[in-house]
Amino acid sequence: MPLATTRRAGLVEQVIEQMRDLVSSGEWPLGQRIPAEPELVAALGVGRNTVREAVRALAHAGLLEVRQGDGTFVRATSELSGAVRRLIGAELREVLEVRRALEVEAARLAASRRTEQELAELTDTLAERDKAMAAKDTPTFAEADTRFHLLLVRSSHNAALIEMYRGIAEAVQASIAGVFDHMQAEQAEDVGHSALLDAVRDGDAERAATEAGGFLNELLGQFE
Repeated sequence: MPLATTRRAGLVEQVIEQMRDLVSSGEWPLGQRIPAEPELVAALGVGRNTVREAVRALAHAGLLEVRQGDGTFVRATSELSGAVRRLIGAELREVLEVRRALEVEAARLAASRRTEQELAELTDTLAERDKAMAAKDTPTFAEADTRFHLLLVRSSHNAALIEMYRGIAEAVQASIAGVFDHMQAEQAEDVGHSALLDAVRDGDAERAATEAGGFLNELLGQFE
């Protein structure tokens, strides 16, 4: 006997879709706590069970994370990002290997697809990153360096690649902070991104890919 879609199931799907839109649009930012259940019930005009089913479904898909006693948080911006987060481990080496796989191709594409506006944003962000590096300001450095790589990936204009990278953004920032804390000043200079930015500016796809892979290879070399 074929299954029939009930009105209740349809209502849950509508709530899931609304909540998914809030996540993907950035209205509910990555890493932030979403409104509490009573607020969602009032805003959506549905019952508690409907909200709970929707949250459970989105948590299963990897978009939300329910932390008992603390609330529900945005874990990924799409099901694809959620899947990527589940696939990689928390080990620094694993994160660096995934970064290398994604960032090398992103740099190659960005060199031929970036806009002038994106190039300007990359330039400004790299300046912030280098200033924080010189000041040995780890939190600011990690944030700016992560933002630089996110901008580079976005400049690839490959939607799937962008979503996959956004899925590991928090792990990327943690890996950057972890590496920087254990590096000497001269070592940090060795993994600068000026040559990478120059290659992107010049539209040299192969050189951009080589530069992107080069500094990550240096970091991975610390584990050998």
